[in-house]
Amino acid sequence: MALQWINGRIARKHVWYDGLFTLFIDCPGVTPFACGQFLQVGMPLEDKHLHRPYSVASPHADTLEFFIVRVDDGELTPRLWNMRDGDPIDVSMKATGGFTLDHTPAAECIWLLGTGTGLAPYIAMLRDKKIWETYKKIVVVHGVRYPTDLAYTEELESYARTHAGRFKTIPVVSRAQHSSGLSGRITSAIETGALEEMAGEPLSPENSAVMMCGNPQMLDDVEAMLNARGMRKHKRSEAGHYVVERYW
Repeated sequence: MALQWINGRIARKHVWYDGLFTLFIDCPGVTPFACGQFLQVGMPLEDKHLHRPYSVASPHADTLEFFIVRVDDGELTPRLWNMRDGDPIDVSMKATGGFTLDHTPAAECIWLLGTGTGLAPYIAMLRDKKIWETYKKIVVVHGVRYPTDLAYTEELESYARTHAGRFKTIPVVSRAQHSSGLSGRITSAIETGALEEMAGEPLSPENSAVMMCGNPQMLDDVEAMLNARGMRKHKRSEAGHYVVERYW
């Protein structure tokens, strides 16, 4: 079925660092969706309609957020980076995807693991009441290369203050030291036990649900580690412990 488009406009752009940005797009008319789903964003060219899927970094509203990294030799993201307030942009009318809390197992603690812009669906979830009503404890783990690649830091830290004892945010920086986070990769932090120590929570089949989104190698490696701990992928036909979103 052909995509149906909402003719939106850029409301504003927030730059986290050179090439890392959030677009706020006015696009009333998008069909209500679940946090964690994605929409297509793009524009018409002379010979085609250029668009790509992006997880929405906000719950459903007339203005939506998209967390994007510019790929310098990419076809779309340099164009998105150069857009200005008021510029027209297309957003698909209907969202798709199953990376939602409705498809995530029940547990006492939910771990939200993401690399790069894989943080986007979790920002949307944290702004919605469902995750707070479903899980007693929430741990967000954001893996990046450099501290400048971290985003939404103030918002995440505000949850740690307003939900003290229930929420923890852990940046994991692979190519530099970070004063309030961990150095290395998410996988190494799991292997050494540093991630669980900093979270103050065990990552185990007895009390944990895990959502993973981002770099394919991280997803493969963490999935193998969780399997080794007796944790299994959650399926509609068979309850498990983790769900995975692969968007490239």
